[in-house]
Amino acid sequence: MSTLVLVANAGDGTITSLRLDGEKGELRALTTTTVGDGCGTLAVDPDRGLVHAATKEPAIVTLRIDAESGALTEVSRLDLDAQLAYLALAPGGDVVLGASYDGGFAATWSVQDGVVGEEVSRTEHANCHCVVTDAAGAHAYVVALGDDLVAQFDLAADGTLTPMATPTVAMPDGCGPRHLSLDGDVAYLVTEYSAEVFRLHIGTDGSLARDEAVRIDSPEADLGHSVMGADPAKEHLRWGADVHRVGEWLLASERTASTLATVTLGEGGRPGEVVSIIDTETQPRAFGVAPDGRHVVVVGEKSPHAALYRLGAGGTPELLARADVGETARWVSFA
Repeated sequence: MSTLVLVANAGDGTITSLRLDGEKGELRALTTTTVGDGCGTLAVDPDRGLVHAATKEPAIVTLRIDAESGALTEVSRLDLDAQLAYLALAPGGDVVLGASYDGGFAATWSVQDGVVGEEVSRTEHANCHCVVTDAAGAHAYVVALGDDLVAQFDLAADGTLTPMATPTVAMPDGCGPRHLSLDGDVAYLVTEYSAEVFRLHIGTDGSLARDEAVRIDSPEADLGHSVMGADPAKEHLRWGADVHRVGEWLLASERTASTLATVTLGEGGRPGEVVSIIDTETQPRAFGVAPDGRHVVVVGEKSPHAALYRLGAGGTPELLARADVGETARWVSFA
């Protein structure tokens, strides 16, 4: 069975639609749609056949997806007061959540008939880089890179955010928490400056508790600890980017050395050893796990291609195919 892949290209303001055929190990480009300068994050609503995209303008642009051709048609456009670095949808698609790195906030908006409407709630923290919900849509988590914390909220059906009894979870000073990926009663948080992945346990009330961590940068690259305002590529510093679970493995990307690391997962989803670190697309800001749970698509900010991988028995990603995408690819979603 084939899957539609959407890649957001910030450099030329487009979304590339690709077709992934896992059985054949193929990835091929279908169409390219102009969305707006800086298009860099996507949230797909599969039930309604829509994708929400954030642009530099700043705005949230909603497009209808043609599942066969991959063509995208604009439905609506909502102007914002700051660009969003991350978009997510609450289950059901009636609430869209966004995090603004430059604006220093995370917010929610209502969605009606596929149109993003008025802002419902807003919370302010330094350099918000990610916002996600749990599978039930009862809780929302905001990762604030500049404050080294994760803010946690109860999420109402209308999008209202209410801080939990413990409103924030502290991360190590200067680690630069970036992206959070939830998996049942466990969450994994990748840090930008220290290039670590932290495991966080999710309690019955939805609250997070920080546990173990593992470094995901290549020892051979000999990268230093990064800081706010540094240029990690020029200064040879760690630059963690994205994290996702793939079956019994955890994958995380690092941009300075352009690598993808595989970490073993033990009982309770606890991270173990790094069993594989491979070279991948240049400056891999984002990657995604296909719905089949076996294939991974990686894009790089300085690569004109998307790469399709399948994990081998030992956890090492096996390159199957590459396909052309746009400039400065920053996001991978599946529709």
